[in-house]
Amino acid sequence: MPVRTKPNEQLVSRVPLLPSTLEDIDFAMYNHVNDKMNIHCDTNKGFKKIPVIFATADRAFHAKNNKDAHDVHNNIIYPVISIERTSITKDVSKRGILAPGIHVPAVRDAMGGSITVARRVQQVKTRDRANADSIRKSATKTDKNRQTFPRENTKVVYEVATIPIPVYLDIEYQIKIKTEYIQQMNEATVPFMANTGAQNTFFIEHEGHRYESFIQPDFSQENNATNLGTEDERMFETTVTIKVLGHIIGADKNEEQPTAVFRETAAEIKLPRERTMTQDEVQFHIDEKNKFRP
Repeated sequence: MPVRTKPNEQLVSRVPLLPSTLEDIDFAMYNHVNDKMNIHCDTNKGFKKIPVIFATADRAFHAKNNKDAHDVHNNIIYPVISIERTSITKDVSKRGILAPGIHVPAVRDAMGGSITVARRVQQVKTRDRANADSIRKSATKTDKNRQTFPRENTKVVYEVATIPIPVYLDIEYQIKIKTEYIQQMNEATVPFMANTGAQNTFFIEHEGHRYESFIQPDFSQENNATNLGTEDERMFETTVTIKVLGHIIGADKNEEQPTAVFRETAAEIKLPRERTMTQDEVQFHIDEKNKFRP
């Protein structure tokens, strides 16, 4: 059996990749709603920006971090927009650029890559090999004037870039808009309907990663304006559902930082003759001095 050798580190270079994690996708959604959409509405204090809160169990942190969104009793001041991640689905039929019929092993190769994302000709080494072959095919086999002789070259050295295979996820977010007046609700929900135009898709970005998102057509509304009790406060609530086709690379802090691997391919494969090991003379090489060469 052949012995598996370690890759030549001199021919391999690694560039750290920014890992894509669930936290990056959450940040991308929050930044899109809070910064890019930048939704305002009329209040009793003028035309003000609606605060955006990412819904978590850390209510004490939100009360201290977003003081403008809470009153002296730590109750939320309306209007407000909250974002909540409600579900994550790993659908194996969705692999982005990888067709469903192509099997790509999740285990990385000896150099750390799984799929090839780029390839280019290594011009210096391809040129050197072509010049060496031209000199070797000259009459004296040492004529350096023949090194630029034009001919077809099939021994091309490529530099390829491979990365770990990304895992694609369907992530659902629910964006809840809560206001005290119907006018505020109208002003807050219109940007979600109008910003994407006639389409329902848009992109969210964070740390160089880009995720495609889809606004669902149903804008569910709940309010208590018709059955308002004596002690209940008036409330208008609209839920906007957004599905994100996200991807993760690496296992976050449970794995070393993923890298993009740049390596050179083999221009040709050579096998030594078996007679070289047994010292047998080939009949048509009897008169040659290099009859035992591989």
